[in-house]
Amino acid sequence: MLYDWYENIHFSQPAFFGLFALVPVLIYWELRKSGQAQGTVLVSSTRPFAGQRSWKNLLRPVPFIFRILAFCCLIIALARPQTRNDEQMVTGEGIDIVLCLDISGSMLAQDFTPNRMEAAKNVAGDFIDHRPTDRIGLVIFSGESFTMCPLTTDRAVLKTQLASVQSGLLEDGTAIGSGLATGVDRLRNSPSKSKVIILLTDGENNGGLIDPNTAKEIAKSIGVRVYTVGMGTEGFAPVPIQTPQGVRMSREKVNIDEKLLTQIAKETGGQYYRAKDNESLKSIYAEIDRLEKSRIEVTALRRYTEQFFPFALAAAVLLMLELLLRWTILKKFP
Repeated sequence: MLYDWYENIHFSQPAFFGLFALVPVLIYWELRKSGQAQGTVLVSSTRPFAGQRSWKNLLRPVPFIFRILAFCCLIIALARPQTRNDEQMVTGEGIDIVLCLDISGSMLAQDFTPNRMEAAKNVAGDFIDHRPTDRIGLVIFSGESFTMCPLTTDRAVLKTQLASVQSGLLEDGTAIGSGLATGVDRLRNSPSKSKVIILLTDGENNGGLIDPNTAKEIAKSIGVRVYTVGMGTEGFAPVPIQTPQGVRMSREKVNIDEKLLTQIAKETGGQYYRAKDNESLKSIYAEIDRLEKSRIEVTALRRYTEQFFPFALAAAVLLMLELLLRWTILKKFP
């Protein structure tokens, strides 16, 4: 705590520290004056005075010490010590973003580390951390769609919901149209000028009650930009399959409807990306982060609090103690 205080201390008038050069002069002057003020007595022997030092003699330097300390405290007070408190106010115009995540069974494929689902969640979590002024929501879909988290600025709640996402929460399948439509519905009443959906899937549309092209037209009508991400390697990928004998690995062909995803992105003003591994997926989200920049204003506030009073008070108390000693215990009688 003392270290933090020292780190924040600031002197408004540091030129007064030059007065410390007078301290050695005052000490020299006092020593010289006290030597000249000593009386002399001629005696044949000092033996009778051995061990006769008075306690008053021990106190005689104390008033001068108090005066020097008071002078030092006064110099520090004149230098005006201040503590500095820096604050930042972050304001800006954010973007409303919905993360639309495919959680179908094929998202457990292990062509990503440890699998597609966990890789997508990890990268989405990093993306959320880099968007401090945006409202972000989370929609999941497989054979149907569901809003896991509405638009919010509460990063802790959003990331908790993201962490709880797993395959099997919804009926299996790949309802791209339903997922997109649910994401658009989350943005329908948004007052934000910029509305964005990041839709990630690893398959072809094969279910749901809403056609992807219908969902695309709805997105266009309310000004939603859709960035689509196809997730999966080329060729075949290892997918864990539950059997009566336990989990076994099966190699399944990667089928992504890139034509549909490209069309959705192009007609809504977004872009289509293909992620074939963890690094390319990170690069895609980083690219989207760069493309969709929020307008942020940072206002720095610097406040100073005066701290000279304790030093001025200490100087006054030390001077009073000096005068008290000189007028009472150490008072000189004519």
